[in-house]
Order: sequence, then structure tokens, then C-alpha cells
Amino acid sequence: MKSSSRLVIATISIAILAGVTDSVQAQDKYALTGNAAVVSDYRYRGITQTRFDPALQVGADLGLPNGLYAGVWATNIKWIKDAGGKGSSEIDLYGGYKTELSKDLLLDVGVLRYQYPGNNYKQIPGTNNDNANTTELYGALTYGPVTAKYSHSLTSLFGVKDSSGSSYFDLTATFDLGGGWSVVPHFGRQVVANNSSWNYNDLALTVTKDFSGVVFGLSAVTVDAKNEGNYQVDNKFTGKSGLVLSAKYNF
Repeated sequence: MKSSSRLVIATISIAILAGVTDSVQAQDKYALTGNAAVVSDYRYRGITQTRFDPALQVGADLGLPNGLYAGVWATNIKWIKDAGGKGSSEIDLYGGYKTELSKDLLLDVGVLRYQYPGNNYKQIPGTNNDNANTTELYGALTYGPVTAKYSHSLTSLFGVKDSSGSSYFDLTATFDLGGGWSVVPHFGRQVVANNSSWNYNDLALTVTKDFSGVVFGLSAVTVDAKNEGNYQVDNKFTGKSGLVLSAKYNF
């Protein structure tokens, strides 16, 4: 089945799930929510995944009263095809546990699997890649508006050879300005195990506005990768500074 077909099926499935959300929540045992977004450029950890083109993204989350949760999220991508391979979609599967350690202090731990259906990244001729599929463990602490999160890869990171054990540190805050406005500063540090030339920091500043349940955002993003050649396509640095527009609806 083509990757584009998978994305369509994922979209339809989430729409069906959304239809039963009210009845599930009424049981007071599970909380089922969905989300759909359009972005002008899918940036992940500061690096474009769509060669600066737009993306359609959909997701669903299931929460349990005991703090356990699971979710799925899907988007289109281009970076594997840009490298000469096959694979035009990303499907993330995750699960974890959230609990309040004390007043205003929240712990979140879990596992996340980045799946690129049908990808042949490891077999692209003339390359020394691993499989693009990636598994990470993560842990996060949130105190008030600030969240500090650490992610650790159990596999090679997004196809970089022998990079198991890579890490990403994320420090993000969300400040509610009132009237539906928020400002979200972010700092991230990507460390790629056994491949230090791939290491970089990323910065972002996002302003959002909620209009009747649709959250519009504008993000300024920049990356300081020292070896831009590791992150290039068509002679363009995929982490170049830029603005990203977004619109997201939660249901």
C-alpha cells in the first residue's frame, strides 16, 4: 500500500474515533481526543522534514484514569525521498505514564516509536545508513509553565549509522497572555551518538492565538548546526532560519 494511502486511512480512522469521543468520555474511564493541523513547514527539532513545504498532520490520544496514556500521530514527509529512498509518511506511536509528584510538578515518562512505512533508507545506493525507523524513551518534568524533557534513542537515530544512545534535551515554556494568546519559547540540544558532527542546538519562539477552538501559530525557528552538509538537500541547509505558520484544531 502506498504511504499516501496510509495517511488517508489514518485521517479517516481518526475521524471515526472522534465520533465516539463523547460516549467514551461519558463512561468516565477513558478520555479520547483527536487533533488535526496544517503547517507551512514541518519542522522537527528545528530541521525541516518536508523540504520547507506544507504538511497535513492528524493524531489521536487515549488517556486512562490511572495516568497511563497512548497515542498515534501521522504526517507527510519528504526527507527520505530527498535522500534517494522511498517513504513519504511518518507515523508516531507512543505510550506512557503521567502523574503529579507534588503541587504544580508533573512527571511524564514514556516510549515513542517513529515509523516510516515502506522506507528503504538503509538500502539507498551509495549511502551508509541505518533504518530510518527510530525508538526513543523520554522523561519530562513540568513545573508551572515550564517543561524540561529528555529523550534517549534505543535505536540509531533517524537512519544515522551507529547512533543508538543519541539524546535530545528540550526546554519549553508556555506563557498564557490572556484573551487566547500564548507565547512559547523553546531551546533544544540534539546530540547524535558516535557522530558528533551531527550535533546542534535549535531555538524557536512561537506565538499562538485561539480562535473558537482553532489555534493559529507563528514560529520563528533557527538551528546552529556546525556541519550544515549533514543537513542539506538541493544545496539548501534544512535547518535554515525561517518562519512557520500553523493552524491546529483539537476535538
